[in-house]
Amino acid sequence: MFDRDLPPERLVPVARELDALPGVHDLWVVEDLGWTGGISAAATALAATSRLRVGLGITPAPLRNPMLLAMELANLARLHPGRLAAGIGHGVPAWMAQAGAAVPSPLTLLEETITSVRALLRGETVTLRGRAVHLDGLSLVHPPPVPPPVLAGVLRPRSLALSGRVAQGTILPEGFGPARVAEALKLIAADGDHELVCFTHLGIGDDSRTREIREEFAPFLGVAPDEVAMATGSAAEAAAHVKDLWAAGAGTVTVRPIGTDPLPHVTGLLSAL
Repeated sequence: MFDRDLPPERLVPVARELDALPGVHDLWVVEDLGWTGGISAAATALAATSRLRVGLGITPAPLRNPMLLAMELANLARLHPGRLAAGIGHGVPAWMAQAGAAVPSPLTLLEETITSVRALLRGETVTLRGRAVHLDGLSLVHPPPVPPPVLAGVLRPRSLALSGRVAQGTILPEGFGPARVAEALKLIAADGDHELVCFTHLGIGDDSRTREIREEFAPFLGVAPDEVAMATGSAAEAAAHVKDLWAAGAGTVTVRPIGTDPLPHVTGLLSAL
């Protein structure tokens, strides 16, 4: 993951270096209120690389009209076939309220957004008079021949079940350990090919910020700080955590390097793996 705290102008050189590392398959970019826009970051990362899949993690449904979002995703999917994964989530409620985008039912909005975006990307004409989304006979003039997968970035039980029903994958936030990943899979209960992406902080060697990060994420996850799982410690210990997430059912583990110099953490992890 290209962390939100890194200056945007570093995205291109970091993306190019990661594109040259054979053990790396994905580069995920961020959309967080005030930090950075996900569509522009994804477009930049795709243009700067030749083989990496670029994941959009995670655009908030309350800030995105589904028709406009489908148009943007279709452009990226046609320009870079097979290299985009699109994450959509609820957005942080407090941030959505700050932006004047709070909604009465985040679950309804997310379900109707994902359903309509996926249909538009498949080339369908969509009329939806839902509780939150209203589309009248809209379709894409240039739908992608191969639609990109749409994943739901969610946390709570009802949202995980929703993801299993309507999305092609689920993105779990930083802090999940193997046991909680296994529990999430039971709640998702998806049929067929449903990708599970796990974000996790990565810090090899320097542990000066791990306590701060655990205390930041603990309230969001509803756990004690010591229960916030991270790929930290030695390279071997970080690799063991990644392997444990795979063993618990994660199809993709996306590491979020701690600090201002992400590449040494990534190369150290790859060597240990």
